[in-house]
Amino acid sequence: MDEEPMDLEDASHLYDVERTQYHAERPGFRIIELQISPTQSVPWHYHNNIQDTFYVIEGILKIYLQNPKEEITLTPGDTYSVRPRRPHLVTNTATSSTTFLVLQGIGEYDFVPIV
Repeated sequence: MDEEPMDLEDASHLYDVERTQYHAERPGFRIIELQISPTQSVPWHYHNNIQDTFYVIEGILKIYLQNPKEEITLTPGDTYSVRPRRPHLVTNTATSSTTFLVLQGIGEYDFVPIV
């Protein structure tokens, strides 16, 4: 029997990053700066109600998406938005750390892991 994925309010225990810094956080919206090494990634997941908008500050970020299947490569200054309920995985394809912002909202945050 397949289990339904569990919605999480905090998923930081599911993956490692070099650095996380919150620039803004209020009900329904937040801006997070993440730095990930070439061996780190944010695992497959989706959000029920919010959109993720990625903005790359330094390095190369690759976003793998499902429904439909797609691969997006972002370099400094590039942005890309992932609509609610669209599964995605975020990884660093540079040879050094990648730093990026994630704008999340508008709505209640959740993280639904896909195993």
